[in-house]
Amino acid sequence: MTMLRTPLYDWHVRHGARMVPFGGWDMPVQYSGIVAEHQAVRTHAGVFDISHMARITITGADALPFVESICTNRVGNLRVGQVRYSLICNDAGGILDDILVYRWPDHLRLVVNASNREKIIDWMMSHSAGHDAVIHDETMSSGMLAIQGPEAIRRVQPMFSKDISQLKYYGCEPMTWQGIACLVSRTGYTGEDGIEVILASGHLEPLADTLLLAGMLPCGLGARDTLRLEAGMPLYGHEMNEAIDPFSAKLGWAVKLDKGEFHGRDALLAKQAMPFSVERVGLLLEGKRAAREGCPVRLGDTLLGQVTSGSFSPTLQRPIAMALVTPVAVGAMVDVDIRGQVVPAQVVPLPFYQR
Repeated sequence: MTMLRTPLYDWHVRHGARMVPFGGWDMPVQYSGIVAEHQAVRTHAGVFDISHMARITITGADALPFVESICTNRVGNLRVGQVRYSLICNDAGGILDDILVYRWPDHLRLVVNASNREKIIDWMMSHSAGHDAVIHDETMSSGMLAIQGPEAIRRVQPMFSKDISQLKYYGCEPMTWQGIACLVSRTGYTGEDGIEVILASGHLEPLADTLLLAGMLPCGLGARDTLRLEAGMPLYGHEMNEAIDPFSAKLGWAVKLDKGEFHGRDALLAKQAMPFSVERVGLLLEGKRAAREGCPVRLGDTLLGQVTSGSFSPTLQRPIAMALVTPVAVGAMVDVDIRGQVVPAQVVPLPFYQR
C-alpha cells in the first residue's frame, strides 16, 4: 500500500523525525523523544502536524439538516464560529467515527479521523439522497497544525491578525497569518490549551518554521498518544469502533436522543434502555510495566475485558491504561495480564490528568 504524505513530509525528515505508517499516511512518531515532546506540551508548547486528519466541507441549502441527520450530537443550534464534538454511528448504533463540526454562514466543515476519511465520505454520499448538500473533500488541498500547551496562546498571539486569547474554547475564527487566510480554532487533543490552524497546503511549511523560531518544539504521534491518554481522550480503533456504542465508550454526553431523527438513533434508544455490557474505564497500574492494547483484564478468575490503550505516563510517573470491561466499581482492584505477568491495577475515574 502506498502511504500518503502530508505537505510537511520533507520538513519532518529534515528535522530528524522518525517516520511511521499511521492511518494510511507517513507520519512522524517522534523527533527529540516522546517524553521530551510530551513534557514540552505539558510545560510550555509543542507543534503537531495533523494534516492527515480529513477536512470535509458540506455546502448547499440542506447542509445543516443533512449533517444533523448523520450526527449523534445536536448541530442545528451551532452558532456561526462554533465547533462541536460529535459521533457518526451506523444504523446498529456502532461508532463509525468521532468528528468535529465547524459552523460557518454558508457551509459546515467536518474534521474526521485519517483512517476513516473514505468510509465517512462514502457514508455521507450514500445517505445524502433527498438533501441539497454537496460534499467536498479538502484534505489534500489544505494542511492542519496543532499548537498545544500552557504557553501556546501567548506565543502565537503576535502571529495572527485577530486576538486569539479572546477566542472561546471550541470557537473558531477566520484569520490571516502573514496575509495568508487561515482558520483558527481553540481545540486540541492533548488536555492542554491551544489552537488548531487550517490553511492552504503550500503555506504549511513556512508557518511550521515560524512556530519553531518562536520556541515551540516539534512533536510526533508518540507524544500525542501519551498526552491524549493522560487526558482520558478516546482514540478511534482503540476505545471506539463499529462494534462499540457511544454509551459503552463513555461518550453518551455526545448523544442527543431528543433532538429528532438521525442514523443510529433507534438502536441507541434501545441500548440506552438496557444494562451496558461493557464500559470504558481508567486503570492505574502498579510497578513500572505498561499494559498495551489487548492485555486481558481480570477480576479473580473472571475475564472482564481488555486494555484498549496503555502507556507509562510521563506526568504521573506510573503506568496508566484505558480498558473496555464488564462494568466494575471505581476503586476496585483488578489484574492486568501483561505478556504472562499479572499486574494489579485500580479502576479510577477519567481523566488521569486535568490542567
